Amino acid sequence: MGNTDLAGKAAFYGVIVCWWLFALTFWLRKQPPRAREAKRDLKSYFGLLLQAVGYFIVWVGPLRRGRSSPTGLRPVWLAWTMAVLTVAIAAASVVLVIWAARRLGKQWSLGARLVEEHILIEDGPYRFVRNPIYTGMFGLLLATGMANAPWPALLIAVALFAAGTWIRVRIEERLLREAFAARFDEYAHRVPALIPWIY
Repeated sequence: MGNTDLAGKAAFYGVIVCWWLFALTFWLRKQPPRAREAKRDLKSYFGLLLQAVGYFIVWVGPLRRGRSSPTGLRPVWLAWTMAVLTVAIAAASVVLVIWAARRLGKQWSLGARLVEEHILIEDGPYRFVRNPIYTGMFGLLLATGMANAPWPALLIAVALFAAGTWIRVRIEERLLREAFAARFDEYAHRVPALIPWIY
């Protein structure tokens, strides 16, 4: 086994460990009390579908990691640099998603919705980006693709995930704007949507 192959395998299994930690944390976490729903927009599930297709492409589409994946690069130092970066992105993304979901508590949901007595959360990870769960999920997609997918598949997955995220963010933020008006506008002006200091 060459050193680039070893780097690729290390990245792949590191990402798998991050996914297991992510799944176990959500599975074992104490469930917050149920909140009574005030409003839901089912169109956000189309965005969720696009995001899921992006994940499918990086996990199943390529079937196996090849030399054309980012962690299969040569020279060896570059392969190991990409492997370390891949695992770091995955680990940071898991921490961000868990932190954000815990901060949301009973307001967290797969679909776009408002609950009764909905609160506009502006602290915790929401100080840095308005949609930290999507930022973290994008990081997991990127890390998974870097460890497992060839470049073309990763680029297609990123494009699909970005389109799905754009749809979901627009729908969710429209609901929040309806509920919080000028307060949400001020928050949106101050805090970027997905990437700190950029967008």
